[in-house]
Amino acid sequence: MPDDALATTGSYVKAGAAFDRDMNYIPDRITQGGGAPADHRAGTGKAPVTDAPTWPVEPGRYRLIAAKACPWATRALIVRDLLGLQDVISVGLPGPTHDKRSWTFDLDPGGVDPVLGIERLQDAYFARYPDYPRGITVPAIVEVATGHVVTNDFPWITHDLFFEWREHHSPDAPDLWPADVRDEMEEVMERVFTEVNNGVYRCGFAGSQEAYETAYDRLWTAMDWLEERLADRRYLMGDAITEADVRLFTTLARFDAVYHAHFKCNRNLLTEMPNLWRYARDLYAHPAFGDNTDFEQIKQHYYVVQTDINPTQIVPKGPDLSVWER
Repeated sequence: MPDDALATTGSYVKAGAAFDRDMNYIPDRITQGGGAPADHRAGTGKAPVTDAPTWPVEPGRYRLIAAKACPWATRALIVRDLLGLQDVISVGLPGPTHDKRSWTFDLDPGGVDPVLGIERLQDAYFARYPDYPRGITVPAIVEVATGHVVTNDFPWITHDLFFEWREHHSPDAPDLWPADVRDEMEEVMERVFTEVNNGVYRCGFAGSQEAYETAYDRLWTAMDWLEERLADRRYLMGDAITEADVRLFTTLARFDAVYHAHFKCNRNLLTEMPNLWRYARDLYAHPAFGDNTDFEQIKQHYYVVQTDINPTQIVPKGPDLSVWER
């Protein structure tokens, strides 16, 4: 096998172009009884695929594949733990770096997922779609018995873990989608997604100075809005953790470690924004958030995989991430 077939390289920047995330994912939903979904809003501004195939909720039937290096995947890990679904949906954890073909299970003995028996996540995609044309992304939910990928549509995965798996939640599971603030929460989540979650990538993958500066200004406008919003409230929607907090946290956890330098989001550090920093540490102290945040894996993923931004693949020693524990 040629060396470049296993290279942990990535091409993410298109010269002269602004970054535009491809939001076309496998649209299948896992629902109660395999029926129509209970809810149709996921906080991204993107409408659901109304005729998407559905699969029935069934404990033990599915395995969540989610790398702790990836912010979109870490959301699913956090929500699974918050809702107490650890014994209902198993988890496979790929390592922080991947080659051109797929995320790999190099953290497991022999480099093989112990439940699915595969070395690469792409095996689950190709088992269902032999000519799958898009990126092999996490999070992904795989049917254990067939080894077929079910869905990788990340905003709907966490949404459906709440709405469709309710009968399997722990008794003390939080209400992550409270009805009394739902309309406002949808607006908050959509702005967080477009301007912050995706905004840091828009900066990092900008293909021109103009595209970068436009993205930078948009990001910091949103960050200042969040700093102001958190001046008089503990969490984004008030006194309780919601899905909106899960979605913002995974970006904040990577901000000083990666996005500030690697993606050139360097107006200031998260630690220099008192309300956001207090808020982020508050969430990090919760086991569902802190236990699923691995700063070393995060740094290895971005600095090693994204070689068009960091061709030397050198992973910086700093910053001092022990501040999260203080």
